[in-house]
Amino acid sequence: MIVGVARGVLVPALLALASASAGASGARPPVALTASPAHLELAGTGRATVRVTNSGTNPVVLDVRRAGFALDLRGRPKIVGQHDVRRTAAGWLGFRPRTLSLRPGATGSVTIASTVPARAEPGDHDALVLFTTRRRVTDGLAVRLRMGVVVVVRAPGTVVHRVALQALRVTRNGRVRVLELVVANRGNVTESVGRARGTVSLFRGGRRLARLVGQPRDFRPGTKGLVQFRYRGPAHGPVTARVELTPESGGRILTRAFRLRL
Repeated sequence: MIVGVARGVLVPALLALASASAGASGARPPVALTASPAHLELAGTGRATVRVTNSGTNPVVLDVRRAGFALDLRGRPKIVGQHDVRRTAAGWLGFRPRTLSLRPGATGSVTIASTVPARAEPGDHDALVLFTTRRRVTDGLAVRLRMGVVVVVRAPGTVVHRVALQALRVTRNGRVRVLELVVANRGNVTESVGRARGTVSLFRGGRRLARLVGQPRDFRPGTKGLVQFRYRGPAHGPVTARVELTPESGGRILTRAFRLRL
């Protein structure tokens, strides 16, 4: 069983960008970890330091490892094998120390270094550095936590921004209709779409029925993903959906119109 709190990337069986609740009582959990920074960017061959703090009530011993990193269609992160993703930086990373011992309230540091191969493909390559507590049994409860820091290494060379709007479909989440926009990142760097940078306007007979704002998303190079737009209005039947998407990297606004049935 996993009990604890982490600020960074929390990794149980799957990966989730969230915190694990320590319960409603407000008492300090036995294990509570914070990584700063939780997202690290390295330009080519370089190094940086991550500070890890144990705010829980128990001392912890952390094993430090590396792993591949991927996002599913809806942006949920997951651990993958180092050879299971095309643009992984896992094999480029080294770190010291490989073990951290932290008493309650203590902070330790890990230095992460990247070494980019001579013929590396230009653009962004990413990986996870994982911090995993060694299992402890307290009052019959097994406590273990795994936290990951996302590391993005940009290999030198020409940066390519190329994003395509491929499809728009309607799904349901209970009584709420959700429009899912399929976005393909055909470039070689991660593209981010922040809140209010993706919109869908619904039209019928030249009249705008609604303007929807999408959820923020990151799109890794060479992958596809979804931007979701929730519609709670009363309209049903055929509409025209006009999409506007502006990646945070700048450049032109991407637009496309789709015919939908709500």
